[in-house]
Amino acid sequence: MRVAPPLSLTSEERQRLESWARGRSTPHRLVLRAQIVLRAADGAQNKQIAEELGTQRNTCALWRNRFHRLRLAGIEQDAPRPGGPLRLPDATIRAIVHDTLHTRPPNATHWSTRSMAEKYGVSPNTVHQIWTARRLQPHRLEHYKLSRDKRFEEKLRDVVALYLNPPEHALVLSVDEKTQIQALDRTQLTLPMREGTPERQTHDYRRNGTTDLFAALDVLTGKIVGECHKRHRAKEFLAFLRTLDRTTPSALDLHLILDNLATHKTAKVKRWVLRHPRFHFHFVPTSSSWLNQVERWFKELTDKRVRRGTFHSELELIGALKLYIERYNEIPRPLIWRATADQILEKVRWNRLNVDLSRTAH
Repeated sequence: MRVAPPLSLTSEERQRLESWARGRSTPHRLVLRAQIVLRAADGAQNKQIAEELGTQRNTCALWRNRFHRLRLAGIEQDAPRPGGPLRLPDATIRAIVHDTLHTRPPNATHWSTRSMAEKYGVSPNTVHQIWTARRLQPHRLEHYKLSRDKRFEEKLRDVVALYLNPPEHALVLSVDEKTQIQALDRTQLTLPMREGTPERQTHDYRRNGTTDLFAALDVLTGKIVGECHKRHRAKEFLAFLRTLDRTTPSALDLHLILDNLATHKTAKVKRWVLRHPRFHFHFVPTSSSWLNQVERWFKELTDKRVRRGTFHSELELIGALKLYIERYNEIPRPLIWRATADQILEKVRWNRLNVDLSRTAH
């Protein structure tokens, strides 16, 4: 019996494959290929991989061999299919690429394969081939926002240093508020999932109140300290600071990573911090919430407990949030921060250069 040898991966290849394997916006075919190669690299045979992933054994062998010969490029791009090459004048191809990048149709925000094909008298499939070869995706839109904080680099380096080199005899806490969490109750019964049919909810709902969740993520352990309040004023923020003071070892300094919300900087808060010298505030740059790790945890909370939840009252919502935190803290998962300040700054400079070039072009 022939046994396929395991693949060896570089750290860069493994990181790229793991990113594809868990990417929500990654095409399914690429997710499957990445999962096959990762399992093959861990020593699994094609038959075992096929059973785990619900695919065919020859499919596993195909992508194992393709990666062995061509590495990442071998699974990222489909192999050429039978048929003649694309026959189109170079000038037409250049014109299609130019219009895709620099113009818009008169009645839409972006080109589609059909609208571009109609303009140049070619087939939509031809436009698709050109876009694929040039890696153009007019249908996609990503969001960005650059901080205009004059102390951006200073604040960035301060926060990243806490992640990569936390101080001794101290806790680093990522702190923020998730405001206006709504207790939504569907107007009709939620129908359970069945074979071939997902769970179904009515699109309309009743609002049964809101709550604001104050949360602190321990960067080292991943544990959460959280409590709910009706509002998110300085008064409630001070109450949460007292909770942190009570629930953390008194011998440790507390370094809190915060956003620039006005309630974090009021005179009352500043006076309280002066009376409690173990508290140290570190503010992320403006428009840089991605730098605060607890935001990632808020997203997970929303996806797993809030968005599809049904709550008949505000108290029921608060109880659900408390229970989620308790269960999460039983097996906490700290976020591993790897990016250095220099790497982030280089990416920011590149984004600002693109913005400047775009302004010049317009």
